[in-house]
Amino acid sequence: MATHPKHLPAEQRRAGAVEAVIALAAEHNPGDITTSAVAKHMGLTHGALFRHFPTKDAILQAVIEWVANRLLARVDTAAHTASSPLAALEAMFMAHIDFVVEHPGVPRMLIAELQRAEDTVPKRMVQTLIHRYSERLSRLMEQGKKQGELATPLDTQAASSLFIGTIQGLVMQSLLTGEVSRIRKEAPGAFAIYRRGIARHR
Repeated sequence: MATHPKHLPAEQRRAGAVEAVIALAAEHNPGDITTSAVAKHMGLTHGALFRHFPTKDAILQAVIEWVANRLLARVDTAAHTASSPLAALEAMFMAHIDFVVEHPGVPRMLIAELQRAEDTVPKRMVQTLIHRYSERLSRLMEQGKKQGELATPLDTQAASSLFIGTIQGLVMQSLLTGEVSRIRKEAPGAFAIYRRGIARHR
């Protein structure tokens, strides 16, 4: 028999709130998502939700932590199964795209946090996520340069930013068209263009 939402353990309740926010963000402007909407989506009262999250920012922090842990684990796994640094970059690119397709509310939330004028904990968490992601990319690119796959003069910091920016460009196009799944079709071509820009030309 399924457990009623009101009787779930605390950890499951917190996980449910994260899932609710991500689901709502896929259909609504993240800035417009209220704690009341989250509670309603979970089948809880407003008061029950606040027993686990005292503020909306506390919910957002849990969401960003969830995203960071899962996205980085996803791209790390993809990179570790690749045969070379360049192949690892492509695997990370496609793994990131798959993550976005599975959780379309995530990029909307990250973009919304970065656009906030004030300096908040969730915003800093997103910035930290991007920094940690970029560090992974830079390390792979340095390995690629040493192994002769990537151009020796390559600016790895700029190339890392462009890697993330290429994904964001695909995401923005999908948001404009309302067809998130189409980025799976467009991603290989986008990476091929990116690859030509960073690969060593023999």
